[in-house]
Order: sequence, then C-alpha cells, then structure tokens
Amino acid sequence: MRKSFFRWFKFLTKAFLFFILAVVLYIACMYGIAYIPVNSDTPVCKEDCVEVYLRSNGVHTDVVMPVKDSLKDWTENINPALTKSGRTNFRYIAIGWGDKGFYLDAPTWGDLTFKTAFNALFYLSSSAMHVTFYDDIKEGERCKKIYLRKADYEKIISYIESSFDKNDKGDYMYIKNASYGNKDLFLEAKGRYSFLYTCNTWTNNCLKAGNQKACLWTLFDTGIFYHYK
Repeated sequence: MRKSFFRWFKFLTKAFLFFILAVVLYIACMYGIAYIPVNSDTPVCKEDCVEVYLRSNGVHTDVVMPVKDSLKDWTENINPALTKSGRTNFRYIAIGWGDKGFYLDAPTWGDLTFKTAFNALFYLSSSAMHVTFYDDIKEGERCKKIYLRKADYEKIISYIESSFDKNDKGDYMYIKNASYGNKDLFLEAKGRYSFLYTCNTWTNNCLKAGNQKACLWTLFDTGIFYHYK
C-alpha cells in the first residue's frame, strides 16, 4: 500500500513539475520570440506610398487603411451604411481578426470570463472580423503610421480578404446585432483562435504578408509595437 502511494506521489510530482516547466517555457517563448525581428531590412517607402496604421485598444489590434483608393474600395465588400450611424462617408476602415466569443463578450480585459477565455484558448469557439470606420486617425502610443509600397499594400489586402468567411455567392457575412458603438460591424471569419494564435498573431502575420517589420511570432500587441518604436 505504501509503495503504491509513493509511486503515485512520485508520478504526480513529476507531472506537476513538467506542467510548471511547460508554462515557464511557454511564457519565455511568448515574450522572447516577439522581440526577434522579421523583414527589418525592408526598404522604407518614400514615394507614391499608401498610409496604413497599426492600432490597438490594449487587447485587440487592427490594421487601419483608406476606405477607398486606387487599389481597393472596401465598401464593395463591407457596407458602412449598416453601422448604427448609417453613414457612408468615412475616410478610414480598421479591420481586425479574433475569437468571436472574445470579441463579443470581452471587449476589455475586465469583461473576460473563464468560460470565454477557455473556449478561445482551446479551439472551442469560432472567429470574427471586427470592422470599424473612422473619420480621422491620430498617431500615438497605440497607433503607429507606416508607409507601404503599393505592391506590399496589395499583399496586405489579399491577406485580409482571405480571412473573411463568405457565403455561396462570395459575399461577406455580417453578424447581426453585434457592435461596440455606432461605427463598427462584426463579420464571420475563417480560422480559430488559440493559445498559439491570437488576434495579434493575425495582425503580425498580416505585416509579414506585406513585407513589413514584424515579430517572428507574438501573442500580444506589445510585440508588434516594439518593432515600430
């Protein structure tokens, strides 16, 4: 009996230590890898550039772009008149990807519940695109302007377009009665959020797709903004 007890005790101790080690390694990778740069040698656009912004609310990051320009008219896919404002004359559109439950149930860290976090971290929820329209964008600690060559901007457009889920007709699908305010919409998205792939991982990969400075991998916005100080 005593041998059996010590055998189980030894097994549980090893399992606990393995769990702690895994958590420590995960946290170390989570923060350490974010500081490894990608595309740091990409030339800065100086002529005929597209102005794009990286914006964070402290939880989710968005890519902010012109609503319309010679390369893309986002209103062909996303109708700003469907926002509560009913307006159509916005200048900028911000687009971000994330877990649907996280987006709709936890717009701030204070709203986060264990159930929402658990479902998001372990592939138990679906994803959504959050689209917000703006009249003006101001740079700040959580909003950085970058200048893109048109060829790179086209790659970013393609990356973002590929993240929207579509119906049989090829149309983007709106999530009804979902918004934070008067100028935003939620739409269905492809992919699943997890403890290895967050909204900020999506934004970071978007930058990679457009040959822009990015992290090797990140879960948080701090990793992205570190490379745009």
